[in-house]
Amino acid sequence: MKVFLTGATGFIGTALIQELMGAGHTVLGLARSEEGAKKLKDAGAKVHMGNLEDLESLRTGAKESDGIIHAGFIHDFSRFAEVCAVDKLAIETMGEVLKGSNRPFVVTSGTALISPGVVATEDMKPHDNPNFPRVSEQTGNSFSEQGVRTATIRLSPSVHGLGDHHGFIPMLINIAREKGKSAYIGEGLNRWNAVNRMDAVQVYRLALELGKSGSAYHAVGEEGITLKAIAECIGRKLNLPVESISQEKAAEHFGWFTGFAGIDCPASNKITRETLHWEPTHSSLLEDMESGVYFN
Repeated sequence: MKVFLTGATGFIGTALIQELMGAGHTVLGLARSEEGAKKLKDAGAKVHMGNLEDLESLRTGAKESDGIIHAGFIHDFSRFAEVCAVDKLAIETMGEVLKGSNRPFVVTSGTALISPGVVATEDMKPHDNPNFPRVSEQTGNSFSEQGVRTATIRLSPSVHGLGDHHGFIPMLINIAREKGKSAYIGEGLNRWNAVNRMDAVQVYRLALELGKSGSAYHAVGEEGITLKAIAECIGRKLNLPVESISQEKAAEHFGWFTGFAGIDCPASNKITRETLHWEPTHSSLLEDMESGVYFN
């Protein structure tokens, strides 16, 4: 099928292009610059100029496609509420085009806040959280009863692999370098789930092809890695001391990242593996860190 892909020039999108084309699909990638357009052409994708705030570009891209994967998001945490509103409107704009067509529409969300402290499963529903205004999943699912085959990919907090320059692991590494030590909060037993980028893009493709409308799928390769294990690896690779810090001093060390550094968000991939016939096979988070992917 002809797939309209937002986020096509990003960390996940560039791998997703190859995954989709390898399965026989053609890709119409959204590009906001000539540099991005060249990147898409070189990858073998067709180019659609526009951006997530250009609603007409989203409408025309959606009209030209047999299905949509919305992997784009404006990663500007300094105006998080604003970019979440942009994301919601983008999903609504593309969803309106697909109404009544039964075409697939795959959107992106996350696992981190589905059920903090308890293993998140795909059948759990996201909770409305006034402190977390991203409602990609809820917005996408609003079209599932309007003749659109919607599906949500919930990504791990760490989507890791070569080329990851802006994810949570690079953020922790940069904080450690700045502070001169690698730290975790308390005992450091809170867990992040993680997924290799190359495993994650398979989940997107399979959800596009096989996904049941209104379903959520977990792009999760590992259920949970403790923050202590991650901090210890960073300390070894940077030759920095590793320390436990109290909750009271966490904000002094981690800044705005404190909430993420302290969250406990294990997640299962059991339903995704069973329903999409998917199995993660690529390197783990700690394997990527130990191999030097993040420290070259």
